[in-house]
Amino acid sequence: MTSYVARRGMHAMLILLGVSLVTFLLMHLTGDPVTLFMPLDASPEDIAVMRSAMGFDRPIMVQYLHFVGDALRGDFGQSLRHRQPALSLVVGRLPATMQLTVLALLLAVVAAVPLGVVSAARRGSGVSFAASLLGLLGQSMPVFWLGIVLILLFSVNLRWLPASGRGSIVHLIMPAVTIGTYSMAMLMRLMRATMMDVLSQDYIRTARAKGISERGVIFKHAMRNAAIPVITVMGLQLGTLLGGAVITETVFAWPGLGRLLIQGFHNRDMAVVQAAVFVMALMIVVANLLADLTYVLCDPRVRYG
Repeated sequence: MTSYVARRGMHAMLILLGVSLVTFLLMHLTGDPVTLFMPLDASPEDIAVMRSAMGFDRPIMVQYLHFVGDALRGDFGQSLRHRQPALSLVVGRLPATMQLTVLALLLAVVAAVPLGVVSAARRGSGVSFAASLLGLLGQSMPVFWLGIVLILLFSVNLRWLPASGRGSIVHLIMPAVTIGTYSMAMLMRLMRATMMDVLSQDYIRTARAKGISERGVIFKHAMRNAAIPVITVMGLQLGTLLGGAVITETVFAWPGLGRLLIQGFHNRDMAVVQAAVFVMALMIVVANLLADLTYVLCDPRVRYG
């Protein structure tokens, strides 16, 4: 187990290094950020002086190596717009995004697992048809469209929920449902497919022949084996939820990391974008590692060399 975690840690470092390189290069393709902070009548000499003072006149790879050296010490640079350390700015927005994504994932799992199990156990029934239709609709609706529809329905017409902002639990409902719907549909369809496959195995027929109740067959024998692919996808779904949070936080004016990232792109605030993308990538890598380690709890046959 220790050697496995060490190898995955090395892989994670390589992934984060690659993410930082791609982000750094893409941000330089968006244009010169110096022009955003200079007057319209600034002379080329003034712009050159400012670019030199900010270090943008050096070769790109030199700038990147300097960035990596500072990032290893936890210094992602100063935000050009907010005039404060980029990492502290990102960490300050992180709790809002974590609150949103954790609730969305919780809602997705709580809805997906029972629906997937019931629809697999009762194939051909109305419940199975309704679950399949719900999964198809959930994966077909774009996140931004669903968010706008929920605002129009529950905020504008019914006036039940606030349309934007962060405050009480009611502010969380629509954003969490918006980004959790796709994950719920994905997990439900996967749970249904894996449960149908497991329920057709020989050891399930043997358990039924021994007189074990159908409830015992499903919950004691089938679900543990069917849960392993679902756990894998749950780890991957964190990336989907964070990607959805970037759009959802903009639609609902949620003061989280995704909205900060969008603002950083608009402002060409390289330090903020690089810090935000790094933190998101780190969260996804850690979530995938935890999902791998959870396999042992569901299937004792799994061992890491």
